Amino acid sequence: MRNQSKINELFLSGISAHAALQLPLFLIFLVIYLLTIIWNSLIIVLIVTDSHLHVPMYFFLGNLAGIDLCFSSVTVPRMLFDLHTKTRNISIKACITQFFFFIFFAGCEDCLLSAMSYDRYTAICRPLHYTQIMSWKVCVQLMTIVWCLGFIHSYIHTLNASNLTFCGSDIIESFFCDLPQLFRISCSDISINVLLIFLVGGFLAVGSLILTILSYVYILKTVLKIQTKGNRSKIFSTCTSHLTVMFLYYISGLFNYFWQCAGHTFSGDKIVAVFYAVILPLLNPLVYSLRNQEIRTAFQRVFRKILPPR
Repeated sequence: MRNQSKINELFLSGISAHAALQLPLFLIFLVIYLLTIIWNSLIIVLIVTDSHLHVPMYFFLGNLAGIDLCFSSVTVPRMLFDLHTKTRNISIKACITQFFFFIFFAGCEDCLLSAMSYDRYTAICRPLHYTQIMSWKVCVQLMTIVWCLGFIHSYIHTLNASNLTFCGSDIIESFFCDLPQLFRISCSDISINVLLIFLVGGFLAVGSLILTILSYVYILKTVLKIQTKGNRSKIFSTCTSHLTVMFLYYISGLFNYFWQCAGHTFSGDKIVAVFYAVILPLLNPLVYSLRNQEIRTAFQRVFRKILPPR
């Protein structure tokens, strides 16, 4: 990627400048990252090995766990390295590479959550045709579209951001390289870049959100027609897990990009970035595993095999 920057190296401000907080923060985020790896890996292994979970819903959930695992690994290891070594310099090429993968996995998760809402709509509103509509071929095609859209979305932003020049401040007010923070320190005209955030990012986010809302409007209509309280509760349990993840992801993501790119600043933007980039990849598998009866049952089957009752 071509770069006309007058500065060859940037510096990440990190989570906190206080020396006394470096070790506690390192330990806290190390534990969070290890838990993220363990929980998401367990979800993937469970879905792959348990035949009861070989259905489209858990196929998408396994992909979500994989994306969350990669999403967290783009930022957290670098943050831990900086907290441990206190060397926060990063080359511009490395910075661009980091936000390419960060935006790539964020876009993939955005599209995947919409695909999961369509899967729930098909299972609840068209149960008799579910196996025909959501065949394995269709599931693989949907995931291919998810990965392609994520790549195109990231490539467009990265291609334009690679032409930014930095000739003033070289300090990124964050613990990883992201577009809003790079825009603040660039001395280039960023009007096109900001426009792309709202057009390309808005198309992806708003399009996914509209698809999700429409899916759940039809789901709600169908659920209200169900007379059996037990079936209704089971459906609500499955849907609320997905809606919780969607809500947390969209609120933090919209603030992180659209709010900041619109020129607004907030003293707690690092906290939002931590929640969006570090905490959410841990929360997603917890929300699904704790609220999903089939996942809990699958965990119990695994534990019985590992530790059989005496």
